[in-house]
Amino acid sequence: MGLSEIILDRTRTIGRRSLLKAGMLASAVTAASPVLASESVHAVAFDLARYRVSLHWKDEGGRPYRTIQGLADALGERGQRVAAVTNAGIYERDLTPLGLHVEGGVTLRPLNRDDGDGNFFLKPNGVFSLSGGVARIAESGAFQPAEEVDIATQSGPLLVLDGAIHPAFRERSTSRRSRNAVGVRTDGAVVLAMTRVPVNLWTMAMFMRDRMGCPSALYLDGVISQFWQAGDPPPDTRYPYVGMLAVTER
Repeated sequence: MGLSEIILDRTRTIGRRSLLKAGMLASAVTAASPVLASESVHAVAFDLARYRVSLHWKDEGGRPYRTIQGLADALGERGQRVAAVTNAGIYERDLTPLGLHVEGGVTLRPLNRDDGDGNFFLKPNGVFSLSGGVARIAESGAFQPAEEVDIATQSGPLLVLDGAIHPAFRERSTSRRSRNAVGVRTDGAVVLAMTRVPVNLWTMAMFMRDRMGCPSALYLDGVISQFWQAGDPPPDTRYPYVGMLAVTER
C-alpha cells in the first residue's frame, strides 16, 4: 500500500506556527488519491507554546485510569481543558508499560533494551520525551537525557529517525493494521496521528515524514488504539490502556 491510498480526512495545526498548512495538506493528499475515503487519517499538530503534553498511567491513589474517557474526565475534574488523548504505547499482559515510562519527572518503568518478538522489539525502537518544554524522539539505545525529563514513553518500532525510514519497512508489506503514532516537527510541534483504515508501517512512516513534516516519529500501537479529540464522539471504553498521552490547554 502506498501513500496514494491514504486519504487525509482531518489534519489541522493547533497553535500559532505551521510549516504545513492544513489546506495544502488536504489538497496534496486528495490530488494523489484516485479514490476518496472518509475517516482515514486523524492527525493534529500541537504547538507546545499553547498546549501541554502529559503522560498518565495511574491516579494519585494508584488506580490505573484504564480508558481515554476515564483520563479525560479526571483531568477535567482538575480544571484542565483537554484537547486530545491517545494511548501511549505497548504494554505487558499484566497491564504495565513494556518500556520506559517517566511521568511527572518520576521513572515508573525503566528503559527496556531487551530483544524479543513483536513491534516493540523491532529495532531500532525509540523514546518520545519532553524536557523543559522541548519534545524529542530518540533511538532507545542512544537515549541519554541531558537534563531532567518531564515525561518519556518507549515504544517501537521507530517509524522515522532524522528523516530516515526504518530499514525493515517495505512498501508492499501486507501487514496492515490501524495504527497510531507520535512525531515531532521541525518547528517543535508535537504531532499525534491515528489511521482509520489498515495500513502497513511503511505507509505510516511516509505519512508522518512527508505529509506531517516529522523528521522523527514513533509508532505507538495498533488495532485497539484510539485518538480522541475534544468535540469527537465519546471514546470507546472496551479496551484497557496503560500509558496515555494527554494534550491540555495551557
